[in-house]
Amino acid sequence: MTFIVARIQNFLRLESSAGILLMIAAVLALVASNSPLVGYYTGLLSTPVEVQVGALEIAKPLILWINDGLMAIFFFLIGLEIKREILQGELSSFDKAALPIFAAVGGMAGPALVFIALNANSPESLNGWAIPAATDIAFALGVLMLLGSRVPVSLKIFLLAIAIIDDLGAIMIIALFYTADLSLMALGWAALGVASLVALNRMGVKTIAPYALIGTFIWVCVLKSGVHATLAGVVTALAVPIYGKTADSQSPLHKLEHGLHPWVAYGVLPVFAFANAGVSLSGVSLDDLLSPLPLGIAAGLFVGKQIGVFGATVLAVKAGIARRPEGASWMHLYGVACLTGIGFTMSLFIGTLAFDSAARLDQVRLGVLLGSLMSALMGVAMLMMAGAEQRRTGASSVQLAS
Repeated sequence: MTFIVARIQNFLRLESSAGILLMIAAVLALVASNSPLVGYYTGLLSTPVEVQVGALEIAKPLILWINDGLMAIFFFLIGLEIKREILQGELSSFDKAALPIFAAVGGMAGPALVFIALNANSPESLNGWAIPAATDIAFALGVLMLLGSRVPVSLKIFLLAIAIIDDLGAIMIIALFYTADLSLMALGWAALGVASLVALNRMGVKTIAPYALIGTFIWVCVLKSGVHATLAGVVTALAVPIYGKTADSQSPLHKLEHGLHPWVAYGVLPVFAFANAGVSLSGVSLDDLLSPLPLGIAAGLFVGKQIGVFGATVLAVKAGIARRPEGASWMHLYGVACLTGIGFTMSLFIGTLAFDSAARLDQVRLGVLLGSLMSALMGVAMLMMAGAEQRRTGASSVQLAS
């Protein structure tokens, strides 16, 4: 039990520093996009990068290598975390998973409905309905960790569980709604790769290299198939064994998760944020902010997430389906509901799948940044008020007892 608690604490510490690094990357992108450096910034992201092996050629600008390649590593890590949580962690039983599942489902439905309501008369924008449904796990936990001991540890675990379920929902949304024209031949080769992964798992292969090689093959096939390539990372992760060769040895899944997490937190996500958060603010007016697409995204993140997550949480607790996290008040839970509105990397990523025009993507970035910033500020304010109220209540109890 001590080992598990220590691992959770290490994870949360890592997420907090990663969240700060994400903020820095986003600020640098905004500075680069609104300064004389903008030419170098856009030039860097449009740099052509080509890999060719015989007749197989993959030629993309640098930003698509980041979005399709580096983010596949991020989704691979997400897949590992989801598998571990379902089999051994906070989602391994209904009593543990009930509250975050209800909260996460509400947190995906609420923002989507708010976005659709505000874009009902703008059919050209409706493809972005899933953009505000995502939560940025590193950013949200990073903000929460800045509050330190004023927030119960149970609340941090609750937010982590919501974010992981939210990521699973985002993966399903990408697979179902954001795929291009399909190549059945490429999908057939990918299916052959998946079958090979299953065979490796069934045969008890514990070496990481075969899974990595076949996973890379699947990534290439999925990239060519029209399905978004990042999903190859999730599929590969689900095949990685969660048990080691012996009861005392570290499993391939835990070894990969432990080894990859710093690289993703300090490398992949900041690079993605720097590549995708740059939006020119010159000439931005109130009318731009109030146009349906950015307004729908910002309101979905700020209003829809609060209503969805907190509303579903209240319903689940009042109905007796789940219990509040230990030591957490209703105001604590409302503050966490606000923090789930920090979409950032995941929202930006889905935005790149929903739209391909530069003007639309600038509106997406504007809405995501505005909604995420308001959600962070509101969440921090609510959690600080909850902490102060808890301290006052505790002090009053001590005085009455004495």
